[in-house]
Amino acid sequence: MKKISKGYWKSAVENVFPGLLYFYRLEDKIDRPDPASRFQPNGVHGPSQIIDLNAFLWGDDDWKGIPLKDYVIYELHIGTFTKGGTFESIIPYLDYLKELGITAIELMPVAQFPGDRNWGYDGVYPFAPQNSYGGPHGLKTLVNACHKEGLAVILDVVYNHLGPEGNYLNNFGPYFTNKYKTPWGDAINFDGPYSDEVRKFFIQNALYWITEFHMDALRIDAVHGIFDFSAKHFLQELGEAVYKQAEALGREVCIIPESNLNDVRLINPIEVGGYGLDAQWNDDFHHALYTLITGEKNGYYEDFGMIGHMEKAFKEGFVYSGQYSPYRKRRHGSSSKNRPAQQFIVFSQNHDQVGNRLSGDRLAATQALEKLKLAAGVVILSPFIPLVFMGEEYGETSPFQYFVSHSDKNLIEAVRKGRKDEFASFQWEGEIPDPQAESTFLNSKIHIELRHHGEHKILFEFYKKLIELRKEIPSLRNLNNETMEVKGFEEGKTLFLRRWFRDDEVFCIYNFNNKKVKTVLKIPEGIWNKILDSSSKEWGGNGSSTENKIESFGSEILLSLNPHSIVLYRMISLEEKEG
Repeated sequence: MKKISKGYWKSAVENVFPGLLYFYRLEDKIDRPDPASRFQPNGVHGPSQIIDLNAFLWGDDDWKGIPLKDYVIYELHIGTFTKGGTFESIIPYLDYLKELGITAIELMPVAQFPGDRNWGYDGVYPFAPQNSYGGPHGLKTLVNACHKEGLAVILDVVYNHLGPEGNYLNNFGPYFTNKYKTPWGDAINFDGPYSDEVRKFFIQNALYWITEFHMDALRIDAVHGIFDFSAKHFLQELGEAVYKQAEALGREVCIIPESNLNDVRLINPIEVGGYGLDAQWNDDFHHALYTLITGEKNGYYEDFGMIGHMEKAFKEGFVYSGQYSPYRKRRHGSSSKNRPAQQFIVFSQNHDQVGNRLSGDRLAATQALEKLKLAAGVVILSPFIPLVFMGEEYGETSPFQYFVSHSDKNLIEAVRKGRKDEFASFQWEGEIPDPQAESTFLNSKIHIELRHHGEHKILFEFYKKLIELRKEIPSLRNLNNETMEVKGFEEGKTLFLRRWFRDDEVFCIYNFNNKKVKTVLKIPEGIWNKILDSSSKEWGGNGSSTENKIESFGSEILLSLNPHSIVLYRMISLEEKEG
């Protein structure tokens, strides 16, 4: 190969065809796979394979994407969502997801990782869809099927590090830096010498997924591990490139970063010094909800547990917006109160919050049905973008545990030790499931057939109803935190939420107390019909304790709420009154 500008090398090779396997030979000494490989059929140490990117026959020409405000996200892991554990094995379940009311599925990372089981955050070939999942063809087939069914597809991508096994990227150039450290591996060189082409490599990766694979959105993992002190941050540059390409493609494309910094710059407009990205995951909302549901106070949960935290999460997004954090022992976060609600992804469970527990236990494994319904109501009836983690919708009790399939014994031991150290602040008791054991992976597979039975069926139907109400009622469909009133009652552990849009109005009461509570509310004048009560017998409860219809004259009313319940009322319209 001949050296050209900016550190690149170039050569023309004859008799090249799709399916050909190849290596790069470096300094006539070692053979390495292509760092921009499109497919690694024999794993991370094997040769790369040439792929004809134009060979796939797409059938989604009319697909233009859907607006972010209409997203109801379902996060899934390819390997554990189905028995087959492949891209194409998901397709028969798309009708199931549509029945639930999902509008977008989010795939945990699919870039080639070592072995055949991994969460995906150990990927080392950013352009190569995992071979054991079905490779490029399988992924395109899944995306094509989703679009035919009207479902958007979000891909989780990792730009803060590469995994430890099969990571040969540093053999090709200064892709990493010693200036910064991440908990997962060497930091990417986004602002040091020769970083221009490193930035371009990862920006081209983002464009590759939305162009060649028709992805509708990218979830950027742990951007607090992306270190860049350039005048223009890598994330801003990436966003500008992606939005320009989306415009050229004539499609809606979103970028959703995940960060533990509570840094509003990620989603602030560029004009006011932000990076101009669409939305971000909001861990504060989860922590505020989780502590109220479970009572846990270990680790970062020590910062939460008050109704006031949940109230602020509804009003502003971030709970910690610059005040002191007991867990961090310093001030934390910036204010997001001026950002629209649709810029926050909220959840009661996700892969991190379940999988990074000692035994990977889900809420359904430890909490009663009433609490599961309450958590669902808080998330889905919020003005934010809701995310459901696979199996949550019917109360899956199998854990979601951390699993890998490395080949290096020293690395395997390092992973085991790292997991133990990670859990130290939570003071959990018991043995950590062995990440390397195949049984840990198999234990994490979900069982969708449970939705037909007992309390699983009740919970599944409850999720369906919540999502249906969110879509059909204008005041719930309108994602505007300015047309919303929220008030927390610390003593009774209840939260009042009122939302309106034009002539439509609803109010909701959440009771986080383990006993019946009487609460006094002042609601607008009118006649209000009860449209949902999680404690009713219809939803597996002991029976409602609230009236089916309330007539308010603008004065205070008294409501009796069952333990761990949610009640939703809607004002009768003028047309209904006249009818």
